[in-house]
Amino acid sequence: MENIAEPKRTPEEVNFLNPLVWAYVGDSVYELFIRTNLVNNSNEKVHKLHVSAIKFVKAAGQAKILKAIEEELTDDEKNIVRRARNTQNHHIAKNATPAEYAYATAFEGLIGYLYLTKQDERLKYILNRALEEGNK
Repeated sequence: MENIAEPKRTPEEVNFLNPLVWAYVGDSVYELFIRTNLVNNSNEKVHKLHVSAIKFVKAAGQAKILKAIEEELTDDEKNIVRRARNTQNHHIAKNATPAEYAYATAFEGLIGYLYLTKQDERLKYILNRALEEGNK
């Protein structure tokens, strides 16, 4: 099965979306990737899977991952990250500093942007790097 939900917008249309929309999609893509990876590589009970997933998907974890891989990003990807990080978000993070939350939003924005623009190989690379960094 390819993608369950196939993005239909052109890259130009995606570029004009609010970066919070990229992050909205990226949050789901990243969460599904992490959960699937945990299920594929573990026979743990659901609670243990959930606890394991939290270290990857919480804002502080995503911020740490983005900072670790930032130098590997292309100039276009760095621009996407900058746009998403600087977007005004009225949500108040419960368990993260404002800086961590901004970086987490930027990370999710990058994931969502790559997914929506169908840059599948690059998306897989970034997701796998996130997994590597999150496992450190």
